[in-house]
Amino acid sequence: MGKYINDAKELLHLVGGRENIAAVSHCITRMRFVLNDPKKADIQKIEAMKVVKGSFTQAGQFQVIIGNTVSDFYNDFTAVAGIEGVSKDAVKSAAKQNQNVVQKIMTALAEIFAPLIPAIIVGGLILGFRNCIDSLYLFENGTKTLCDISQFWSGIDSFLWLIGEAVFHMLPVGICWSVTKKMGTTQMLGIVLGLTLVSGQLLNAYAVAGTAAADIPKWDFGFVQVNMIGYQAQVIPAILAAFTLAYLEKFFKKICPSVISMIVVPFCSLVLSVMAAHFVLGPIGWKIGSVISSVVYAGITGPLKIVFGAIFGFVYAPLVITGLHHMSNAIDLQLIADFGGTMLWPMIALSNIAQGSAVLGMIYLQKKDAQAQEVNIPSCISCYLGVTEPAMFGVNLKYSYPFICGMIGSACASIVCVATNSTANAIGVGGLPGILSMQPQSMLTFAICMLIAVAVPFVLTVMVGKTKLQPKEVKSVEEVKSVEEVKSAEEVKSAEEVKSAEVTELKAFATGDVITLKEVNDGVFSAGIMGEGLAIIPENETVYAPADATVNLLMQGSRHACGLKLANGAEILLHIGIDTVAMKGDGFEYLVKEGQKVSVGTPLIKFDKKKISEAGYVDTIICVIAEPGNMENIIFVTGIHAIEKETTVAKTE
Repeated sequence: MGKYINDAKELLHLVGGRENIAAVSHCITRMRFVLNDPKKADIQKIEAMKVVKGSFTQAGQFQVIIGNTVSDFYNDFTAVAGIEGVSKDAVKSAAKQNQNVVQKIMTALAEIFAPLIPAIIVGGLILGFRNCIDSLYLFENGTKTLCDISQFWSGIDSFLWLIGEAVFHMLPVGICWSVTKKMGTTQMLGIVLGLTLVSGQLLNAYAVAGTAAADIPKWDFGFVQVNMIGYQAQVIPAILAAFTLAYLEKFFKKICPSVISMIVVPFCSLVLSVMAAHFVLGPIGWKIGSVISSVVYAGITGPLKIVFGAIFGFVYAPLVITGLHHMSNAIDLQLIADFGGTMLWPMIALSNIAQGSAVLGMIYLQKKDAQAQEVNIPSCISCYLGVTEPAMFGVNLKYSYPFICGMIGSACASIVCVATNSTANAIGVGGLPGILSMQPQSMLTFAICMLIAVAVPFVLTVMVGKTKLQPKEVKSVEEVKSVEEVKSAEEVKSAEEVKSAEVTELKAFATGDVITLKEVNDGVFSAGIMGEGLAIIPENETVYAPADATVNLLMQGSRHACGLKLANGAEILLHIGIDTVAMKGDGFEYLVKEGQKVSVGTPLIKFDKKKISEAGYVDTIICVIAEPGNMENIIFVTGIHAIEKETTVAKTE
């Protein structure tokens, strides 16, 4: 009998019993359920369980955060439930049953655009900078720009367009590559298909409107003529063409003998998909994209634009929870292509700020609750920098009313945003840095909108919170201490026993830049649910022990994480990447065994940076202190470049 048998029985009951579980799996910290009826799960009672650190639902999965003992808990749970666990990929596949058609489409869009976002953000910042130097008339009595008076800055402006053009005009190349990557087909064929959509042989999409029909170049096949038009910056034509390529490739692989498949499959699938793209799909996709962007643009700029802004600002945060918010990426890009900027993205940035300001209100309300502040403060900072998940899942949704106050603040700010026609060059960094992506003429009005997004949620949250929060939720430090004083004699004794085994610092477990947890793009780690810690963006491919310890946790199936127990009772979790458990151990090698004693600098895990990147994941190494033992008042040294086994990255005061 495992030690989690009783907890497993309770969780089984609270999720709706065995018959309500379609699939179950786990990663290094979480139980991942696909429930036949998610409504049967009693979330409030589940989160009240001592063994549970939190829960959330995402992409059709109900995830219960257990911690680094999840493997033992999982074994006891499957034994109690009498069901077999499945892989994470199988859980994802099963999770689709809890998604409607719209959610499935949005999930697909999210998976397509997620790898492209970093480049799009860079492009947006570059366009914003170019607008500042070539469109702001700040010199010679407001008659000239910086580029007009300086050849150097004129040259910089021209040079930076090299990157801007590559990001936005050549966007179909990235889309086609991303689709083929998602579909598991030949990515190089996707790149070639994308290049045929933006070829210099074609009339540039931006020049079509100003070119007479008779002057548009054509392919003449004798019996029919086809316009030679490019699809620069067009989203939907690229998506349609790429999916056509993917399905054609899969079709020909099925019917083609393996002896000639290397020749027949790529040739037939590529040629036919290029023909379909230019003869049928391109013109249709262009029209669909234009209609969608025109409808949205009419909503933002029309007589009911204030109503549109209020609704969009209010509902965007709930869309983030469902995953439907990813549809905005495609619409933003289409607006940029058709109208030279987007008025939708600024409202998204304001929603981020509003949710962060609601957390700011909770920081004020719970200023005497040290435990709450450990989550509140990093979540607020993360949200102001554009990452909303820690704030929403870790704070606002927990209490409900901060989330609603944030939605109201976002709606108010969005009303002013559309009323003043605030426009961004492109999708940029979310939150407060979002002003850097705004067009010059919109920066002042957007700054006013940001003030609204800060003030309104903060005031509302404080006003409502004073009546909603229970006394125990605004407890003082003294009250916390009094609770700690009633620990059992056994616990006190245990703490005294390990006191002699002092561990005062942790060394760098890899060479690279040290970042804070809030900079890690994962709601659980960023919010500090698993504990305090830091992360390193590695330059090498080995994880080392940060202190003398015993290896107490290995994930033999995935080999992407390792648990250590220090002599002072502290427990440390080292985790390579986010969702890398899906790689099933490919690219990871354990260099130690469970139960092995290691010293500081002992190699623990070998990993392949290239394989992680090719799989679509980041290789950031996360270090979390799951159980602090007698390590108190830990200071994490971030914002530095660390050397493995040498640099101190954490120490006690």
